[in-house]
Amino acid sequence: EFCSLAGIMLLEVFLVLGTVIIYFLFSKKKEETLPFKEGWWGKGQKPDIAEDTTIRPFKVETTEEELSDLFRRLDQARFTEPLENSCFHYGINSVYLRKVVSYWKNQFNWKKQVEILNKYPQFKTKIQGIDIHFVHVKPPRLPEGQSAKPLLMVHGWPGSFYEFYKIIPLLTDPASHGLSDEHIFEVICPSIPGYGFSEAPHKKDFNSVSAASVFYELMLRLGFNEFYAQGGDWGWLICTNLAQIAPSHVKGLHLNLASVTKVGFTQVLSVLLGRRLPGLFGFQEEDVRRMFPFLEKGLYRILLESGYAHIQATKPDTVGCGLNDSPVGLAAYILEKFSSWTDLEFQNLEDGGLERKFNLDDLLTNIMIYWVSGCIVSSMRFYKENLKKGIGTQKHEKLTVQVPTGIASFPNEIMHTPQAWAQKKYTNIVSFHFMPRGGHFAALEEPELLAKDILQFVGKVEKEQLWKKK
Repeated sequence: EFCSLAGIMLLEVFLVLGTVIIYFLFSKKKEETLPFKEGWWGKGQKPDIAEDTTIRPFKVETTEEELSDLFRRLDQARFTEPLENSCFHYGINSVYLRKVVSYWKNQFNWKKQVEILNKYPQFKTKIQGIDIHFVHVKPPRLPEGQSAKPLLMVHGWPGSFYEFYKIIPLLTDPASHGLSDEHIFEVICPSIPGYGFSEAPHKKDFNSVSAASVFYELMLRLGFNEFYAQGGDWGWLICTNLAQIAPSHVKGLHLNLASVTKVGFTQVLSVLLGRRLPGLFGFQEEDVRRMFPFLEKGLYRILLESGYAHIQATKPDTVGCGLNDSPVGLAAYILEKFSSWTDLEFQNLEDGGLERKFNLDDLLTNIMIYWVSGCIVSSMRFYKENLKKGIGTQKHEKLTVQVPTGIASFPNEIMHTPQAWAQKKYTNIVSFHFMPRGGHFAALEEPELLAKDILQFVGKVEKEQLWKKK
């Protein structure tokens, strides 16, 4: 009996092994693309008539009523005393928040900031039933025989198209800023639907693939058949999806955040053993420095910093009510992210280190974009739409990206993704750089570092015509 039992077990082992081998032999998937998502996000029923595809100029404008309403709310703000010596460990510190509000009321010049916002040409156009807002900047001059390369740049939450205002001149006019003008860009920065001045979807299920499909249509409508795409935060995912939808149109993908949502056995093993045996898992010294001890720099950090994401992925409208009603609440919620995502160490400072890397004018301009457009709730819903089915369940998460990819890895990003992990998703990484400094809001915080990295990446792709070898 024992022999027959052993025989059966052996047979089972062979069957399992055989199945595994067959699976690996036949599962070398053909290069799949992500289906374009044809949605209609307008109010009510989709009309029978064709969509109006005109591109209309747009300017940021606010009325006196809106501003006096804002100042009334700022005057009536109620503050809570912070705990002694709590700095930013409990969230924003209201002693510092009072200073911000006082600056907002007495020194911040919104009219001047509106002029700055309007210094780049802005437009709106209807796509899939909603108005899409975008900034479109052409180079002031082009050297003989050179053409501008279209570059789509996508922001995230709680940012806006304004994050790119410092990097735009470096890309559209590099020579005037001491950068190489071998490649010059024409920059297109849209607002994600539900953010800033892009209309919010009126229907459920508008996720990153929907946004990528809308932006793909936008680029084609602007006459760009081939273009580069760049993003961090949600811009990372939207641009990744775009490269999966239209690999023959995206010449290159540049990311300053590259998260991998599909975790395999090797990754789990590398978390356990990577500190001791970095070479075995393709880790560099810098990877080890940024990732370990993993409990502290990985797991605990995510738990401590992701409460907002849990709320926004489950009940965005509830907390959104308060934020949309109170400018001070909105500022507190957004500023806390600009503190910790720029540098986690800033939590140990009374003022959250906010003015070390940014100035209040820039921070308040971003907050004002959320306030005057009333978009905080719709911006937060994007988390629910992207995460409600669970992490790792969607088709785009299972597909790789074949488009030439450049990754700028900033040291103060909340979560570090080593190249060895990114490679599993982005199979064609042509440049991966550990940046010397900077955090999550790279374009606003370190525009020159990011611009240089984009320029060298595009240089590589163009020189070797890499997009043709996909």
